[in-house]
Amino acid sequence: MTSSPRAPRTRKDPVQRRTEILQTAGRLALEHGLERVTMKSVADTLGVRPGLISHYFATIDLLLCEAFESAASQEREALLPPAERDLEPREQLARFLQRINDPQFLNLGRLWLNARHLSRYRPRLRQIVAEQETITRNALTVVIREGVRTGDFITDDPESACVVILVVIDGLDSYSNDDSAPHPATVDLVFTIAERELGLPQGGLRGSTSPPRTSTPESPASGSTTAV
Repeated sequence: MTSSPRAPRTRKDPVQRRTEILQTAGRLALEHGLERVTMKSVADTLGVRPGLISHYFATIDLLLCEAFESAASQEREALLPPAERDLEPREQLARFLQRINDPQFLNLGRLWLNARHLSRYRPRLRQIVAEQETITRNALTVVIREGVRTGDFITDDPESACVVILVVIDGLDSYSNDDSAPHPATVDLVFTIAERELGLPQGGLRGSTSPPRTSTPESPASGSTTAV
């Protein structure tokens, strides 16, 4: 009896394969945590040998760092979409804050919390986290600085105002592992602080136009900050 010939194996384009590995690592990190992602778990999920993963990423640390960098970049583009840069600064900031409070970003908040904790022990990850924090801070500062120029906001120090807003957001992210619904007061807190820092009356941001729902990418490593 003759055996059926095997279907020829097709080798994926290196760029496509590398992206696939990053996507998988990012998804596993969101689901299980950075520290539980291994070469084997990524390989098993893709149905390939671990050696293929190490061909593209010499160590799991390099893979996790690049995956987190990509996730943070993709998150930032979802929170501050390039297509909305022509909107008034107050509208851009209002949409940013409303999206931050969207449950769709909960897992990314957990990922940021996870990465910050692990970065204490992983110098390369610590560098990536710091770089992504700086990029996000600079992007939001640009919005605030433009708002000062147009008269939407009042502050002598746009960057410091930005830092205060982001610190509040990060503080709320520290509770992201709590599965209970956030207390309404915590949702309002970010808006209250932002309005205070930028010289706006109470409700000056919350009264802005509500943004369209933003879909958080399922595979955070497939594109380009918060919250592998």
